[in-house]
Amino acid sequence: MSTDDRNRRAPEALRAIGKVTLEKLESLASKIRDDVATEADRLNHEILREIVALAMNRMSVTQNESAVEQGASAWTERTASHYPHIRLHGGALEDDPVKMRI
Repeated sequence: MSTDDRNRRAPEALRAIGKVTLEKLESLASKIRDDVATEADRLNHEILREIVALAMNRMSVTQNESAVEQGASAWTERTASHYPHIRLHGGALEDDPVKMRI
């Protein structure tokens, strides 16, 4: 999927994707709590958790950038290759694509 294809998604579609993602995350979390999750369930739970964390961080970055543009004080970090730069988990860059072994 190209960047243009991703950018053409309607806001309603993005909201639906987010809602379904959160519902699936909670369903998988419930299976884990009930100790009935398969290994695939656990792996899917981890990737969905990472996606939700990344999305929340991107929203925070957008809010912080907006605040700075309006003259407020907020934390931001800019680099040549990533703008805005998002770091998770104590500074490890986590918005790189998942490396798949096929």
